[in-house]
Amino acid sequence: MSVFERLNWFRIICWLILAVILIVTVTPLWVMLKTALMPSSEVFHHSTAWWPTNPTLINFERVLGLLSTEESLKAGGSGAKVNFSLAMLNSVIFTGIIVVMQTMSAAAAAYAFARLRFPGNTLIFGLFVASMMIPGVVTFIPNFILIRDLGWLNTTMGMVAPFCLMQGFSVFFLRQFFLALPKELEEAAYIEGASHFYIFYRIAIPLSITPLITIATLIGINMWNEFLWPYLVAKDESHQVLTVALQGFKSQTPQGQPDWTGLMAATAISVLPTIGLLVVFGRNVVESIQFSGSK
Repeated sequence: MSVFERLNWFRIICWLILAVILIVTVTPLWVMLKTALMPSSEVFHHSTAWWPTNPTLINFERVLGLLSTEESLKAGGSGAKVNFSLAMLNSVIFTGIIVVMQTMSAAAAAYAFARLRFPGNTLIFGLFVASMMIPGVVTFIPNFILIRDLGWLNTTMGMVAPFCLMQGFSVFFLRQFFLALPKELEEAAYIEGASHFYIFYRIAIPLSITPLITIATLIGINMWNEFLWPYLVAKDESHQVLTVALQGFKSQTPQGQPDWTGLMAATAISVLPTIGLLVVFGRNVVESIQFSGSK
């Protein structure tokens, strides 16, 4: 058998497709980082270059507020300002509250659907699954009216309230894992007189740490990148999350055009938490999704 006959062409084609997808995915990130490392005066002269010419970290120093306004203008900045540390803190609070609340509520609902028998169990679970087909933008107007009537505009409560309860995907995802838990453990606890809540808290949750980390990671990445809802309900600078602050930074054109290098530097810093989550928990996410899809 010749070398060419031994080649697995199907596998080669799959690897080529994956390589193309990888290039398409990574290229925008590289362009962002390259622009952030370039002096402002060279952005348009070397826009097609694959490597930054005269790389510098001064754009990162500008957006982090380490330089004065005069120094920023001298470095090629447009004079646009962004309170990066405050926006980062708001994003951490916004994302952290939703991750904790949504993970806890989704886990409780998923366990109830997986283990408890009550009238309408299947119907209600079907409605949860069906809710995944409703675009989120459809609920924006009623949610906005409710938040406005409650007087929660420009507050952290108004920003996190629509996301705190369980989401259809989170419930479906965690239910698949609770169904796979051995019933013998729970039956033994019942015999000892344990309640449903005790079994959920002391048995089901400790045995489901990996899927809980997975769903928390997915929720965290999704909420970290959320833009439209925080933009609608919290336009005040003191409550702006990072995505909204970056939009405001882009819109400022005191020198006639956006500060592209500063914007790319700020964006590069803002994606670091997301990349960190994927690096640390990426394997758990992939394995959990594969397990959930096979059930």
